[in-house]
Amino acid sequence: METILQYAKTFLVGGMLCLVGQILIDRTRLTPARILTSYVVAGVVLGALGLYQPIADFAGAGASVPLTGFGNLLAKGVREAVSEKGLIGAFTGGIGAAAGGICAAVFFALLAALLFRAKEKK
Repeated sequence: METILQYAKTFLVGGMLCLVGQILIDRTRLTPARILTSYVVAGVVLGALGLYQPIADFAGAGASVPLTGFGNLLAKGVREAVSEKGLIGAFTGGIGAAAGGICAAVFFALLAALLFRAKEKK
């Protein structure tokens, strides 16, 4: 029963993040790129303020997989690196914390580019 409850929490929080994004696409003139960037920035700000971790603890992958989770990961990496290395950690911490995800994204993008052929829109 606890597993089903965790799935429900994950689905609800992740779904709410997607719902907000879809409303922004449908009801505003914001481009998808600006909305995605706003999600990352929101994750950074909420993570820096310590407000995102309780959401991630509650929702699991529903909060850690979307772009807000990536922003939170950047903020957490910077916070940890600054405490260990000082000011230089502000420049290196985010990339170090997110290196695995960035590497996976580059690898799978390369794989998709090699396996599929782009077509022109008609």
